[in-house]
Amino acid sequence: MDIKTMIADERKYTYRQSQQISMQTSFIGYLRADFGSSGKEFFSSWNDFRKDLKTDEFKAEFDDIINSLRESGGVLSGRGAMSKYCYDTPESSFENDRDEYGIRVNTEKYSYLMRFNPKQGEYNLYCYCYEKKWLDRHISQAEKGICFIDPHYKELFRIPDGDKIRITLDNREPLDRECRYIDEYHLEVGNNLYHICEFAERMEKNVNTVIPLRSSLPEQCYVYVQTENEIGIVKKGESGYYKTDIGGGKPSERKALADEYNSKSGVTKAQAEAMKAGSMFGWHTPAADPKNYDENGVLTKPKNRNKDYER
Repeated sequence: MDIKTMIADERKYTYRQSQQISMQTSFIGYLRADFGSSGKEFFSSWNDFRKDLKTDEFKAEFDDIINSLRESGGVLSGRGAMSKYCYDTPESSFENDRDEYGIRVNTEKYSYLMRFNPKQGEYNLYCYCYEKKWLDRHISQAEKGICFIDPHYKELFRIPDGDKIRITLDNREPLDRECRYIDEYHLEVGNNLYHICEFAERMEKNVNTVIPLRSSLPEQCYVYVQTENEIGIVKKGESGYYKTDIGGGKPSERKALADEYNSKSGVTKAQAEAMKAGSMFGWHTPAADPKNYDENGVLTKPKNRNKDYER
């Protein structure tokens, strides 16, 4: 077996998926376990998704993998060993507020995606099992991103699989929904499955607007507003900026101060420029995507994706 740190695109497959995605990835089922009050026990339960894929071959291999990781010093040998692994491999962190980490175990035919939480009182392991070639195929296709178009089939923007959009209703109430890639022409918005044309037409009919809430953008950042010679705060998904009482001197000094505040908050120049552009020109524009800037915050020419989508 081949054990490696789970990459960001794989992490979402260690949670419950929709029926559609579970079928496309040949999801077999998952194991849930904890180490008990002593930290050395292993209480587990198995949940089926497709019993037809739970062959004797799979069951024998799965038992071997769990048992090998349960051996002394293995990551599943106890809460202490799991905590040590998580501490020693920060690159395996999911970078969320639930203190979760992950590895992927590959064999010739199967992939086992293991999500760890070393805290006492939590389930310490979730292991989601897939047929490897089907899982890899879906992950590879999802790298294209999810396409949003207008009712005339013109591409408006793309978001990565698992990112969110904000739907603003005709009464101005915002609804934030996670989106998942199904294929080039279908997506999930929350719990609903749509053809991309159907979704565009429904948004127009209901007088709704849609913008991306890119995970590559911070929730907020500081910007220098040249026309007013002041420092403001821009919030993701919102137009305009909020005024601050941050002082300064010359325009160059105020801009440098905004850059300094952003740097201390972990906001890059590319992110700050994309946030500023989104607040001014719309969050669906290419200028509101940080991937279209260099490390100095200079806008580069985005790829032209003006592709027509037919039913």
